[in-house]
Amino acid sequence: MPATVEAKTVHEFKASAERVFDAWLDPAKVRSWAAQPVPGMPAFDIRKVEIDARVGGKFTFSDMREDGEAVHWGYYLEIDRPHRLVFSWFTSEEEEEENNSTVTLTIEPIENGCRATIVHRMDERWADYIGPTANAWSFMLQQIEQDFETGAGGA
Repeated sequence: MPATVEAKTVHEFKASAERVFDAWLDPAKVRSWAAQPVPGMPAFDIRKVEIDARVGGKFTFSDMREDGEAVHWGYYLEIDRPHRLVFSWFTSEEEEEENNSTVTLTIEPIENGCRATIVHRMDERWADYIGPTANAWSFMLQQIEQDFETGAGGA
């Protein structure tokens, strides 16, 4: 097993664990929160959000950027609504062959909402990207909460 590093972020929601969990598996909701450009990263236009929400099912997200289409995909490894979602995360065929990039979303109820923790475990060669990766996941969690507040994406 190759050495790995982890990017981690935590966000507290005023929404229920079920609502936060479902925001990750509903294509319309994902399209809404994923469409917001992450600060410090290139602007993009979401092209595809496909989700086969079952263990072993695949998801594909793609967006068009200045330098072409960026495709992200993976496979659901664990789906335990509303507590835990585990999936692989790839951006290239080489990464998929190596199969050493895993994202774990853990959701726990707290008073007046829930706490979501994301841990993205990846090959140690990506150590320089731990900060930006954690920031990107944090921004996505913030966008989910913003969608809940505005009702965007049917959230």
